[in-house]
Amino acid sequence: MNEQVGAIVVAAGASRRMGFDKLWTELAGQLVLTYALGQLVASGLVSTIALVVAADRLVQARQLTAGLGARTIACVGGASRRASVAAGLAVLPPCGWMLVHDAARPFLTPDVIARGLEAAHQTGAAVAAVPARDTLKRVVNGTVVETPPRAQFWQVQTPQIFRRELLKAALELPDDDVTDEATLVERLGGQVRIFDGAETNWKITTPADLRLAEALLSVRSGG
Repeated sequence: MNEQVGAIVVAAGASRRMGFDKLWTELAGQLVLTYALGQLVASGLVSTIALVVAADRLVQARQLTAGLGARTIACVGGASRRASVAAGLAVLPPCGWMLVHDAARPFLTPDVIARGLEAAHQTGAAVAAVPARDTLKRVVNGTVVETPPRAQFWQVQTPQIFRRELLKAALELPDDDVTDEATLVERLGGQVRIFDGAETNWKITTPADLRLAEALLSVRSGG
């Protein structure tokens, strides 16, 4: 089996909670979406990358990926996250493994990628996650009905890594109420491992997140 790794970077969202297109916004002199792309290339662990964008960003995306070399492809996503991941999968050459990452998580690192690939080899599917920090309560009609043990809960991030054929089969499921690919794999009966993500691997969703990312980069650069 071809053990090369392909990556799908999802950047086709509407940024509704942000109020503007966060991925094409500058962050310390670079576009937000370029950070994850750069880390995937720098890791040396990924052979080909599909950058999935909205149709009106395709020309810009092609110009951007041209600077990253022939192994990076820009394509148009779909109306849903699942459709966008499927679009990325369709344009990539055959690879044994597929890594899916949100472009809105700029602080991806090669170490996280390496941990993910190691974990995925155990069952064919693995997701980055960090332990839940806060107490969680299950609520029905505004009333707490249960306080489950916090140790059982992890907050899921990306990257999520899968055997290519497993991801392909999962994306063909008819379920539309999912927010990540691992949920689809679970519904297929697959076993999904978790691996240590990073506290800094958060998703930029609001203007406050963008300011926090700027502050982190300033500290790292000694500014």
